[in-house]
Amino acid sequence: MSQITKEQIVESVPQKGFFGHPKGLFTLFFTEFWERFSYYGMRAILLFYMYYEVTKGGLGISESTALSIMSIYGALVYMSGVIGGWLADRLFGTSKAVFYGGILIMFGHIVLAMPGGATALFISMGLIVLGTGLLKPNVSSVVGDLYSSDDIRRDSGFSIFYMGINMGGFLSPLIVGEIGLKYNFHLGFSIAAVGMFFGLVMFLVTKKKNLGLAGTQIANPMKPEERKRFMLITLAAVVVLGILIFISIPRGWLTFDSFIGLVGILGFLIPFSYFIVMYRSKKTTSDEKSRILAYIPLFLAAVMFWSIAEQGSTILALYADKRTNLDVFGFHISPAWFQSLNPLFIIVLAPVFAWLWIKMGKRQPTIPQKFSFGILFAGLSFIVILLPAYFGGADTLVNPLWLALSIFIAVLGELCLSPVGLSATTKLAPAAFSAQTMSLWFLSNAAAQALNAQLVKFYSAETEMMYFGIIGGVAIALSLILFALSPFISKFMKGVH
Repeated sequence: MSQITKEQIVESVPQKGFFGHPKGLFTLFFTEFWERFSYYGMRAILLFYMYYEVTKGGLGISESTALSIMSIYGALVYMSGVIGGWLADRLFGTSKAVFYGGILIMFGHIVLAMPGGATALFISMGLIVLGTGLLKPNVSSVVGDLYSSDDIRRDSGFSIFYMGINMGGFLSPLIVGEIGLKYNFHLGFSIAAVGMFFGLVMFLVTKKKNLGLAGTQIANPMKPEERKRFMLITLAAVVVLGILIFISIPRGWLTFDSFIGLVGILGFLIPFSYFIVMYRSKKTTSDEKSRILAYIPLFLAAVMFWSIAEQGSTILALYADKRTNLDVFGFHISPAWFQSLNPLFIIVLAPVFAWLWIKMGKRQPTIPQKFSFGILFAGLSFIVILLPAYFGGADTLVNPLWLALSIFIAVLGELCLSPVGLSATTKLAPAAFSAQTMSLWFLSNAAAQALNAQLVKFYSAETEMMYFGIIGGVAIALSLILFALSPFISKFMKGVH
């Protein structure tokens, strides 16, 4: 395809039609709504499916192993975004990457909807990891294509798009959780598959009319000889990997624990390599190198925050199922429903935080200070959830309001850190590595969940208070250290506020 300009792409998109925004935002809003509906719906019941007894429709995996699998799964989903972004830039274009990713995700849910035991579980995970890596980072890129660089609607458009993500995340645990836990896990997973199918249909039916040329441009297309070499290298890598797995598993070299360890190493090695490459590049100016150094403590703070926040689908999901009184006022609460609280609180509070930062103007906290508040709230959310055991003992069922309060406090931290982190990443990124630095930001979540795969092994009914207390205490201590270092970090940001 011949190179087309940004102006030509914008001109090809109908610019009015969805709350005053380009019509393409309608397509992408509902594509991502259904993709998140399918993912968060599946995630809401996946842990329970793994550790519930076979007689209850589960796989009978131990709780500790199921928790580690969930964490590794989340880490791989975020790591795959780096590959998905690269494939879109070099081979497909972002629009095709979204479509191919949606197909893989749908088939992943279909596999999980069929009773195939642990084999089906891992095949499904592989498909969804690859599919999410293709779809998630690239659908956001297509949103950016809808607007010119100076379009004042741009930030508002991304806010509307972000609302679609959280609406899907809010509704799916309520529906999939209820059906999956009350009737049949596989029926619940099939609803997740249907959700992704709706997203694909929405994308296909409205794409041509609403998106124009958005997402069709391949940023850095491969030359024919490069494409041939890439295919050969990929084929060789798959063959070598297959041989290594075939040899390693029978000899006991590749075990579940060793795989967790490998992903844990990659979770930190990959972003560390990114930092080294960007800092040493000749394309990075001296001011940009200083900003990279400022970004490192922010990245580590994000890892600490996401380590706690992402335990909402692991430790806190187990807590909801095992430790929470689910019968209140004659009404039974599904443990999966608690996973709807995070997106619900974000939908309600995000506009409040956006207004607050505008209202404070130049008096608002600096970026490092906002990050310190983020991990402070995350730490406090874990301190809150240990209080019921401290006051009432570890054997009594806990009022569900304690769990809701813990999730609410964590969301306060998320709104201090997550949107600010996205904004800071675009500001601090070296010009030559702007897209890759955004991938680096998402790798903070991958590193956090790779870390969690090790941490969750220490959780049990006996260690509950110590588990929440130590992790929460470490987060609070780090928040105080980061706040104290904030002026020093701000100097390294070279004028970025």
